[in-house]
Amino acid sequence: MTMVRAAKFAALFLFLSLTGALAQDVTLTSRDGEVEISGNLLSFDGEFYRVDSIYGELTIDGSGVQCEGPGCPNLDAYIARVTFAGAPTIGRVLLPALIEAFAIRHGYSLEKSQASDKEVLFQLTDPESGQVSGEFRFRLTNSDEGFADLLANEADIVMSLREVGETELSLAREAGLGDLNARGRSRVISLDALVPIVAPSNPVQIITVPQLTQVLTGEIANWAELGGPDVPISAHVHSARTGLGQATFDRLLAPVNGVLSPEVTGHENGPGLSETVARDPFALGVTSRAETGNAWELALTGECGFALGATRRAIKTEDYPLTSPMFLYLPARRFPKLVREFLGYLRDPSAQLVIRRAGFVDQAPEEIAISEQGTRFANAIARAGEETDLAELQRMVAQLTPLKRLTTTFRFESGSTQLDAQSRSNVEQLARAMELGLYDARRLVFVGFSDGDGSADVNRRIALRRANAVRDAVSDAAETANLSRIAIETQAFGEAMPMACDDSEWGRLTNRRVEVWVR
Repeated sequence: MTMVRAAKFAALFLFLSLTGALAQDVTLTSRDGEVEISGNLLSFDGEFYRVDSIYGELTIDGSGVQCEGPGCPNLDAYIARVTFAGAPTIGRVLLPALIEAFAIRHGYSLEKSQASDKEVLFQLTDPESGQVSGEFRFRLTNSDEGFADLLANEADIVMSLREVGETELSLAREAGLGDLNARGRSRVISLDALVPIVAPSNPVQIITVPQLTQVLTGEIANWAELGGPDVPISAHVHSARTGLGQATFDRLLAPVNGVLSPEVTGHENGPGLSETVARDPFALGVTSRAETGNAWELALTGECGFALGATRRAIKTEDYPLTSPMFLYLPARRFPKLVREFLGYLRDPSAQLVIRRAGFVDQAPEEIAISEQGTRFANAIARAGEETDLAELQRMVAQLTPLKRLTTTFRFESGSTQLDAQSRSNVEQLARAMELGLYDARRLVFVGFSDGDGSADVNRRIALRRANAVRDAVSDAAETANLSRIAIETQAFGEAMPMACDDSEWGRLTNRRVEVWVR
C-alpha cells in the first residue's frame, strides 16, 4: 500500500470514527472506491456537489464520484435553481425582462407563478423534452433583507440598491462567502438615479442639492424658501430599511453629517411614495427615477445657474450628481451552468437593449459628437474662472473637436482617490470592449477635469494624474486585449469645463472626473 493510499485510508478511518452511525444526507465515493466523503448536501449545480463535511465546506467534481444517500439529486431530472433576494425595483421588472429575453435566445419556454406579492418563480422549460431546466426564484423584500438572506443561506444572489456594508462584508467572510467587494463578486446590472419629485401642479421646477438636503433635515420647511407658495413642505423618502432609503442617506445626508427630520414620512416601496407625492400639491419626495409614476421630476441646479435633469445620458455619464447603480452581489460559490450562462448574458450588448426597453439606464457605451455638446462648451466659456484664459479654452476645443465623447465616465468617492461603484463597473465594461477588439485601430484619450478650488495649474496636474490612473486601471483589467492596436493617450484640462456649480461638495465632486474620448 502506498503512503498516499495509507494516508487516504487513515483520513477515512478518522472520518468514520468521528461520525459513527450518524445519518448523513449523502456519501460521495470516488470511482475507484478508495475515498469517501459524507456530509450534508448544500447544493448540486449539475456538475459539482457542495457538501458540509467534518472538513468544512467542500466542492467536489460530480464526474469523479458516485452519490449515495437520501440527499442525492436525480441526475436525469436535474433542475438548475437560484434564488435572488432583495430590492423589488430590480426583481419586479428588470431581471424578469432579462430572463424572458434570455429564454427566447436559448429556446426555452417561460412560465411565471406568483406565490405572494413578495415571492415570484420563473420556470425555464426545454420545449422538446418538456423537462424543467431551471427555476429562478425572487424574494422581493429590500436590500438589507437580501444580504440577510444570503448570510442565512436562504438566497444565492443579492439584489441591492446600495453597496454592501462593512458589517455585511465581515459576516460574509466569516460565513465562507468570500469578499463581496472583490472583483467578480459584485456587478452593476443597471443604472438609476435618486430624483426629487413633486406633484405636476407644483410651480417649483428646480432645486439645489443643498436645499434638498435641508428639506430632509427640516432646516427648510416652507415652499416659500424654494420660490413656491407660503405653505409647509410635506417631505417623503424611502424607509431607512430599504436600499433606496440607505442610498438617500449616503448621498444627501452623510456628506454634511445631516440627520433626517422626524417630520419626514418614510415609505416601504417606490410606487406608494410616488403616488402619495403626485396627489399632494405641497409634497416633495426623493425616489428612484424608475419609479416616479405620475409625479414630476425636479432638475438639480446651483447658484451659478447650471441645471441638470436625470436624463438617460446624464445618468450614464454620471453628469447627474445623484446617480445610483443597481447591484447584484454574488458569493464565492459555483452556480449551476444555466445560471452562469444567464449571468454571462447580462454583459451581452443585446441585454443592454433589454435594460433600456424596460425603462432603466443601460451601460452600453455611446459616442457623443462634439456638435451635440454645445451646452457643455457654452458653459465652459460662460463659467470659466479667471485663471482659465482664452488660450486654454482654445487648446481644449482644438484637442477635442476631432473626437467623440464616450458616455463612459469615471468619478471618485467623496474625499478619496478611489473610483466610485459605477466607475469601477465602467473599468470592467471598457476593458471588456477592448478585449473584444471594439477599439482596435482607434484612438482612445482619457481626459482629466477638476473642480475650481485652488490654482488652475495645480488642478490641471491633479486631473492629469487621475487620467493616468484610470488609463492604467483599464489597461490592467483588459488582460487579453492587444493594446498595441489601440492608440491610448491621456490629456487634462483641469477646471476648464465644469459640469456643475462649485458652490457645494456635490458640485465639486461632479466636476472631478475623467472622460473618455475616441476617434
